Parts: sequence; C-alpha cells; structure tokens
Amino acid sequence: MRHATHPITVRIEWCRRQSAQARTEPEVDGWGAEADGLRDALMNSDHTNNYRQCPPEILRRYLLGFQDGTALLQTARVQPVHTAATGTPQPDPRRGNDITPGR
Repeated sequence: MRHATHPITVRIEWCRRQSAQARTEPEVDGWGAEADGLRDALMNSDHTNNYRQCPPEILRRYLLGFQDGTALLQTARVQPVHTAATGTPQPDPRRGNDITPGR
C-alpha cells in the first residue's frame, strides 16, 4: 500500500503549502477541508456529515479531496505507480515491457 499512499500524502502536503499562502480565511478553510478529505479517504473514514453545516464551498472542497483520494487509492490497486522526484505520479516503468509492438 506504500505506492497508494504516496500520491495522497504529496497532495496533502501541497494543500498545506497552498493554505499557508492563502490570503483569506475561506481560502485557508478550503485547503484544509480538501486535505481532510484526502486524509479521510486514506483512512477509509467519511466525515461528510461533519461538513454539511459548513458553507457550500467548504463542503465541496472536502468532497473533492475525499473523491480524489478514493480515486487515487482505487487506481493504485489496479496499476501500481511510482512517483518521480517531482512528486508527479508516473506509470511504473517495469509494466508493459514484455510486449513489443509489431512482433
């Protein structure tokens, strides 16, 4: 599961950096909600009901993080990925090398 969690932790860190640069409180809250959604997907827990009392934009950002995190986990289960030094998920170079086109 190490491969599955790494893209999510990179994204959580990115949300944290964006939050630190945010100029307004709603922006900070949005980045925090998105990171919370990513963490919840990783921990297999859904706190959507806790966000229903928040402004719609904050709920939307939580759901964005949760849905993206869930999709990243599902993708990692189907096809392992590795992360380049830039933190961008890349296809595993070891996959698909045993088939040569035209042969």
